[in-house]
Amino acid sequence: MMTTMDELISLAKQRGFIFPGSEIYGGLANAWDYGPLGIELKNNIKQAWWQRFVHERQDIVGIDAALIMNPKVWEASGHLANFTDPLVEDKVTHERFRLDHLLEENGVDVTGMSFEEMRGAATIAKLKSPAGNELAEAKVFNLMLKTFLGPAEAQANTVYLRPETAQAMFVNFKQVLATTRRRIPFGIAQIGKAFRNEITPGNFIFRTREFEQMEIEYFVREEDWQTQFEAWLSAMQQWLKDIGIDEKNVHVREHGEKERAHYSTRTVDMEYDFPFGRKELYGLSYRGDYDLKAHMQASGEDMHYTSPDNPDDKFVPHVIEPTWGVDRTVLAVLASAYHEEEAPTADGKTEKRVVLRFPYWLAPVKVAVLPLSKKEPLQTLAADILKTVAPHFVCDYDETQSIGKRYRRQDEIGTPFCVTVDFDSLDDQQVTVRNRDTMQQDRVPISELLPYLKERFNV
Repeated sequence: MMTTMDELISLAKQRGFIFPGSEIYGGLANAWDYGPLGIELKNNIKQAWWQRFVHERQDIVGIDAALIMNPKVWEASGHLANFTDPLVEDKVTHERFRLDHLLEENGVDVTGMSFEEMRGAATIAKLKSPAGNELAEAKVFNLMLKTFLGPAEAQANTVYLRPETAQAMFVNFKQVLATTRRRIPFGIAQIGKAFRNEITPGNFIFRTREFEQMEIEYFVREEDWQTQFEAWLSAMQQWLKDIGIDEKNVHVREHGEKERAHYSTRTVDMEYDFPFGRKELYGLSYRGDYDLKAHMQASGEDMHYTSPDNPDDKFVPHVIEPTWGVDRTVLAVLASAYHEEEAPTADGKTEKRVVLRFPYWLAPVKVAVLPLSKKEPLQTLAADILKTVAPHFVCDYDETQSIGKRYRRQDEIGTPFCVTVDFDSLDDQQVTVRNRDTMQQDRVPISELLPYLKERFNV
């Protein structure tokens, strides 16, 4: 049985994964801060992604581009003119909503609908706001977050926080090609923040105005795009398996012709059954040569690729674009890892156990060292064990409350192994290692503890 959003949000806050942003001042609509465990989980995801798709491949290199780019970039890419959502406003409360979302909530399939078609559907359905009030006429709302450079808020100083990471990879294509001497096919990868002035953000960290992407622009010959597309689809599916996403809740959906962007010949969404419904998790798109040609025309820079083996083999590369949302990955991982079960207690009864069954490598804390008492010399022995293990694994040290309650706390944050240091450890120089998933306990010599853990983490 899948957990609820309320359960996930409560656990995330109580255990230090994700906090409401600016909470002491009443918060800010749908702004979230990653806490001590959340940043570890998020970094584990990003580091594993970078290792797999950049370090382990010779055909992909990375960049880290500026959040603010020349506004001409967004003019050339079409974002200033076309990066929009349909907006409606409650005439009484003046609360604003996305028209397509309201239509979907009222049973209207908006797939492939134009703005005018959605507006017509709203009229036919006599659409009201969630409060039951009349809606103002629908408008087109640009999602770009605007700011100003310099001291004067003049039109000439207007810039935008990037709404995606992709364009920086396109405008840096020539420099990357020249400095890395890569041959087609090759890709440029980037992990970074993007910003969208969403009309109705929501569902925890699923849709926010500030979010993080892991994205690749993979440059190919036009005749090879279908083969490369299928290869990337398989790579994305394998990634989902390896990070512990429940496969039965993952669905591949092809975009219809009307739904695709005008430059795309094929787009696929990898959707996940979140507690609030089936929504997009990742995206894979064939963008053709639209982006490089658009920037070549607007900037005057030559974006052709010339084969080192044949000067006559010159062309504008086509692009396959796999995109992973970092925050949505965190949410899907939490939802997939969350389990509730009945567990035995020391007195022979049972109690509810909440456990996050992360893959071992993904867990924010890998090992917890738990001295049975704060008294010396037990505490010193536990501290020495921590010093031995901590350089190899992210560790927690917990000496408060009963050992049973400490086990439950570690289960709730997904710690794979707990190392209990008891009074017998002083004599036999052994510790008890408890497995998160089986709750099995092994007695292990302290001298063999590190090899024991490394074997189970496959390191």
